[in-house]
Amino acid sequence: MTIRLYDTSARQIRDFTPLKPGCVSIYLCGATVQAAPHIGHIRSGLNFDIMRRWFAHRGYDVTFIRNVTDIDDKIIAKSAEQKRPWWAIGYENERAFNQAYDILGCLPVTYEPRATGHVPEMIEMMRELIDRGHAYAAEGNVYFDVRSFPEYLKLSNQDLDGLRQPSGEGETGKRDPRDFAMWKAAKPGEPSWETPWGRGRPGWHLECSAMAHKYLGRAFDIHGGGVDLIFPHHENEIAQAKAFGDDFAAYWAHNAWVTMSGEKMSKSLGNSVLVSEMVKRWRPIVLRYYLGTPHYRSMIEYSEEALREAESAFARIEGFIQRVVEKAGSVEPAAEVPPAFAEAMDDDLGVPQALAVVHTTVRQGNSALTADDKEAAVARLAEVRAMLGVLGLDPLAEHWAGGSDRGEDLHGVVDSLVRLVLEQRQAARTRKDYATADAIRDQLQQSGLVIEDTPSGPRWELGTR
Repeated sequence: MTIRLYDTSARQIRDFTPLKPGCVSIYLCGATVQAAPHIGHIRSGLNFDIMRRWFAHRGYDVTFIRNVTDIDDKIIAKSAEQKRPWWAIGYENERAFNQAYDILGCLPVTYEPRATGHVPEMIEMMRELIDRGHAYAAEGNVYFDVRSFPEYLKLSNQDLDGLRQPSGEGETGKRDPRDFAMWKAAKPGEPSWETPWGRGRPGWHLECSAMAHKYLGRAFDIHGGGVDLIFPHHENEIAQAKAFGDDFAAYWAHNAWVTMSGEKMSKSLGNSVLVSEMVKRWRPIVLRYYLGTPHYRSMIEYSEEALREAESAFARIEGFIQRVVEKAGSVEPAAEVPPAFAEAMDDDLGVPQALAVVHTTVRQGNSALTADDKEAAVARLAEVRAMLGVLGLDPLAEHWAGGSDRGEDLHGVVDSLVRLVLEQRQAARTRKDYATADAIRDQLQQSGLVIEDTPSGPRWELGTR
């Protein structure tokens, strides 16, 4: 029952040993809310939701923190461009991110702190770092002295002499161009807070060090985020936190990107696909299957064809579930998942291998249905539900099946309309007007529905597009 994770800092898969037996603490770098989320943004939330679910299934008590960066250069630039308050832009997009997490079935986090709500903690951290000789104030800015921290760049495995530190406008007074800003001096018209070094606003990196310390203490188990955050963000977080006196994260886990034409999906490249638009074209549970089932460290190359393949694969799972429920009624998830599924998930969250176990179990269940072995079919469904529950993909779970009032689940409406058309088809068959009956069936299939005539009457399910 040992869970093993790839630790970026060790560059290898390691056995997971919690700092506190039976408990897991996770800090995930969340959204910078300058814009609504695209599917590349939301992949990280999905991957770490699956991690959190697996730890919980293994009996751990999980504390899961996901922050919100609600002040940064991009939000301020967007505010000037749109002539809207920075906080209005941030809050609007924060809500859009939370709606996206919810619609794709992510469990609520334990706490979701905002950067602007933790300025006092940032000031305290800066004061301590200055006193320890790791930071200095200059022209209203506060910088971290990277040469004062010998372990700097250990996570990203870079050479300090060749480093080019990303810098923002107005970062003046640096002793060394490789030093990074913890606090930025206020410019006219920008949001600012009072500090002992003058009015200003947080740098990007300081917020996470301060919030992780507040909510998880001096040491916690896992720090997560996208691979693009390894440098400079996570490298700078480590420097601040450890120079402050924290042990910080014991493991570092990073998810890969969603790409289009080989490039990272991003707003600046104009190649992003907004979650709010995607769920109008694809069922949210299918979108979760598409984003959540590749290995978290593997790139996903976005394409419509890949989404159609995901839709078709998930339809096969749903079809089995529906057939067993029609035959046997309600079936509760099994208490345990099959050993092969558990082995795959324990091995660095091997979701693709775990999903192969799901599909194998579905095939076994379908064979049992064909053989009219109701007991075996029910047993396989119980296992399938247990496995899908870990992945957040059980269509019978309350989130997906339980009468949502959000408006995105129109299955009940579609079911009523399809059944009305099927009644017309059945009436045509009864009067031996087979040409009309076949034409109705063909039209339904052209609409993306698969019609199956069963002893208990016709049934339908979504097919491939």
